[in-house]
Amino acid sequence: MPGSLTKDCQVFFNPISNSSDVKILRFFFLFSLLASCSCNDNATDPITENPPVVVPPPAMSEEELLNLVQKESLKYFWEYAESNSKLARERYHVDEPYVDEHVVTTGGSGFGLMTLLVGIERGFINREAALTRLQTALTFLENADRFHGAWSHWIDGTNGNVIPFGFDDDGGDIVETSFLCQGLICVREYFKNGNEAEQALALKADELWKGVDWSWYTKGENVMYWHWSPNYAWQKNFKLEGYNECLITYIMGAASPTYPVSAPAYNEGWARSGAIVSAESSFGIPKVFNYNGTSSVGPMFWAHYSYLGLDPRGLTDQYANYWTLTQNHAKIMLKYCVTNPHQYVGYNDKCWGLTASYTRNSNGSVGYTAHQPNNDTGVISPTAALSDFPYTPVESMKFLRFIYEENKNKYVGVAGPYDAFSPQYNWVTKRYLAIDQGTIVPMIENYRTGMLWNLFMNAPEVQTGLINLGFSSSQHGF
Repeated sequence: MPGSLTKDCQVFFNPISNSSDVKILRFFFLFSLLASCSCNDNATDPITENPPVVVPPPAMSEEELLNLVQKESLKYFWEYAESNSKLARERYHVDEPYVDEHVVTTGGSGFGLMTLLVGIERGFINREAALTRLQTALTFLENADRFHGAWSHWIDGTNGNVIPFGFDDDGGDIVETSFLCQGLICVREYFKNGNEAEQALALKADELWKGVDWSWYTKGENVMYWHWSPNYAWQKNFKLEGYNECLITYIMGAASPTYPVSAPAYNEGWARSGAIVSAESSFGIPKVFNYNGTSSVGPMFWAHYSYLGLDPRGLTDQYANYWTLTQNHAKIMLKYCVTNPHQYVGYNDKCWGLTASYTRNSNGSVGYTAHQPNNDTGVISPTAALSDFPYTPVESMKFLRFIYEENKNKYVGVAGPYDAFSPQYNWVTKRYLAIDQGTIVPMIENYRTGMLWNLFMNAPEVQTGLINLGFSSSQHGF
């Protein structure tokens, strides 16, 4: 009887009555069958194994992601700081690390001071090592060029001398100085009750900020001016009028116990005697203020630089509710990107955010511009959505997952997210800027714990200055 067992293995047998022979034959039969099937090189249907099941790693929790982006972004100010001063270098190019390697940025260094405080508090960096680093940085600032107490926009990290930001911008920059002093006050408040070395650092931070002559930068008028040069005096003639990133400059001026700026300078200069207020909306969302140079809103950093220390929650004056102002700025920016009037590839509710950063020029080269709705080049700047965490936590988390879980190999480098990218042009610049990387850690921390907001807003002279300008804060009880 023929017995077909497989397509390529056929065995023929006859009945056998002897039981022992049957057992032997069965053994021989099974052995032959297995050998035949496993060794047949001419089989037309080879046995294949199922491919292994690839199990994707579990999604990171929100807390894990926030820790990760903060820890990585901090590296810009820890591992890539200017080598001598230990302050923030203006830029870092991954492929050209020598570019501007000793150019210190004053405002970005203020952001860096606040970033390091967060790093200490979260255990990302050692407290003693950070204290040593901060001692070096503040000693450098103590000995650097100053102009009626203000520092220049750029400083030579090797010797403390001014590096001109332009041919007639070789003196004091009171706006950059205000960003730095915001950080100095946070340093003072953080270390003032520490050990002897920490208290000495706090004292030095206090002396540095109180040494700025804010009133000089009014020219005796009811407005502040951005620049003063020993060689060109007031030639730049740039008045600080709202609304842009300069609110903190008036706050610091009003808070100064040594060289204060008066309330009329704030009201007549910054607030334009009330003309700063807007009744207009964008995408159905009230703008609150008139943003300089646009009928929409300005670049997103206008809601970041002044608010790393200044807490907008519950903050009001005769012109605005600042929590509404900053939240609405972020919401309008999000709505603009989702609406995507230019139909750029990739713009959506998880890939959004326009601010000043590196950009892609029309010829494909790298440039710099202040991205905003009226200047949209198809380039997304990660610092925009990430530093918006206090204002748009859900949408900012979507963006964070987009770059870290979907595009980390493309958009994240040695010091956190790269400065800018464009899905439209399949473009990314592997570069960093201190003023962009520097708002990420502080603003995320303010979202998580309010740490820097609490340090700054609890400073006695800050509260006095705000009250003198007509501010009140339900969040901080004044």
